[in-house]
Amino acid sequence: MSQGRLDWDRDGGGWPNREHSRFVTAGGMRWHVQVMGAGPAMLLLHGTGAATHSWRDLAPLLARHFTVIAPDLPGHGFSDMPPPRGLSLAGMAEGIQALLATLGHDPAIAVGHSAGAAILLRLAIDGGIHPRLLIGLNAALLPLRGGAAQLFSPVAKLLAGLPVVPRLFAASAAADRTVERLLRDTGSTPTPEAVALYGLLVRNPGHVAGALGMMANWDLRQLMADLPRLRVPLLLIAGRRDRTIPPADTLRVRALAPAARSILLPGLGHLAHEEKPNEIAALILAEAMAETARQ
Repeated sequence: MSQGRLDWDRDGGGWPNREHSRFVTAGGMRWHVQVMGAGPAMLLLHGTGAATHSWRDLAPLLARHFTVIAPDLPGHGFSDMPPPRGLSLAGMAEGIQALLATLGHDPAIAVGHSAGAAILLRLAIDGGIHPRLLIGLNAALLPLRGGAAQLFSPVAKLLAGLPVVPRLFAASAAADRTVERLLRDTGSTPTPEAVALYGLLVRNPGHVAGALGMMANWDLRQLMADLPRLRVPLLLIAGRRDRTIPPADTLRVRALAPAARSILLPGLGHLAHEEKPNEIAALILAEAMAETARQ
């Protein structure tokens, strides 16, 4: 089990698309970000508990047509851990805006998976980015409902506040079969490569602390209230087998966001873009080209 945070020299030797990695200081922290391809900028934001490895197969396909920018979110992967506010939705959005300013890009297309989609919508609504199209992959945009909502936040805050918890969780994930079970619980079928990469992350206490801190500081109520203000076209792509974010949430978002449309994909789970990268790339590129033609 790795101690502390992931170290690039020690842990990054087999990182996917390593040749496109760089480290950038922006917004008071050091980011790991991958930049590849040429053309209009396309921003990719992963979800809670993941990192740039989540785009390992999708990003090179998109980079044939776009300059793809994919960071590790604060506290995740090889990016620094920020102060607690930097793990909130507003703090993440501000951090990504600072990173983009340092890189000199305002993305034409922005794609977010799960909680990454919420960061993109927060940025777009507040004018932090000015994309022609937003795409949410199994997007987590709505607050939990019922008893889960009352229980989740206090428990997450309690766990995030106990320094021993990340180490205990990381130790419990020592076996690949435990990691594989966690991934299968999302409704997706993981490859051995996915199990190995997620295993590297969840066995690292620093990464686990970042994911727990993000969950503890996450609040989607204001974003939900602001969805009617979204004017950027939004495409929601969801796997029908997603056990993490109910596919029916796409209908609720469409009722709130006038610019939203949705596509449901049979046989795919929460990690649909990792299961079928060619299919997801084709959808993204078709929508991006169609939106460009409408400009």
